[in-house]
Amino acid sequence: MELIQTSIPDVKVLVPKRFKDHRGFFSEVYNRKALLDLGIETQFVQDNHSLSVEKGVLRGLHYQVPPVAQDKLIRVVRGSILDVALDIRRGSATFGRHVAFELSADNWRQALIPTGFAHGFVTLEPNTEVLYKVSAPYSPDHERGVQWNDPALGINWGIDPSQAILSGRDMQHTPLAAVRELF
Repeated sequence: MELIQTSIPDVKVLVPKRFKDHRGFFSEVYNRKALLDLGIETQFVQDNHSLSVEKGVLRGLHYQVPPVAQDKLIRVVRGSILDVALDIRRGSATFGRHVAFELSADNWRQALIPTGFAHGFVTLEPNTEVLYKVSAPYSPDHERGVQWNDPALGINWGIDPSQAILSGRDMQHTPLAAVRELF
């Protein structure tokens, strides 16, 4: 497994090896020992799978507060996304900054988003499927969010903002400066 550092060191991109031949390919996309060898000690407890039928579906920016804060390992099995991690750790040197990168079925990259980051993505093509592991179970009582288009964040989602397809819940999130429950 290859490890690629991002401009925010705690957010990492992982690239599993893919072995191709005339039949297709094989890839070991998760191996606890391989992650431990890279210094990643997260234990995952749940797998999630989302399908976004249309291009421009924007999910985020989401996080959960303790005691069920989540690390996430995200990968795309069909289509592509622009993946965004926003640092919401108040004492961090990178607080309020984000990192964004493309994850796709073609580039086979995965993103490791640690606790203390809000996470979101936008689909870059129709019928995009995203699989992600989380280190704590989903808890609606601990779920929080940051406004995806908060001008203070300067996130370029790579789409016309008026074309973003959002859930009602994601339209309700407040700007980062107004969020009280952070890390």
